[in-house]
Amino acid sequence: MSTIMAFDFGSKSIGVAVGQTITGTASPLMGIKARDGIPNWDEIAALIKEWQPDKLVVGLPINMDGTDQHVTRAARKFANRLFGRFGIETLTQDERLTTVDARARLFEDGGYRALKKDQVDALAAALILESYFESQY
Repeated sequence: MSTIMAFDFGSKSIGVAVGQTITGTASPLMGIKARDGIPNWDEIAALIKEWQPDKLVVGLPINMDGTDQHVTRAARKFANRLFGRFGIETLTQDERLTTVDARARLFEDGGYRALKKDQVDALAAALILESYFESQY
């Protein structure tokens, strides 16, 4: 069994989720504030210390036609920085429509009041991780 942590990268907020390979499921953890895509690295270090993931997965924002978005490069840079800081294998995963799906699920469960930015980002990270698990089977 491996623990994997996933990130939904954004320039102002980064969603975080964690999951296990044995179940292939993920749970949203939190949203971390970022400034121009730079998070509070101490917050990420504390999460990594707590959960001790075997791998990290970063959602890669890609257009529906498969081309890069303006933030795709920044997401790759964030993935490289995660690996550089923590030495944990870091992969990227296509994240097309995960934020849309996260918003729809949260709205269904609680209406507009459930659409808090950190909850949307954390759930999007969980969906990215579950997509990664599905791609492995």
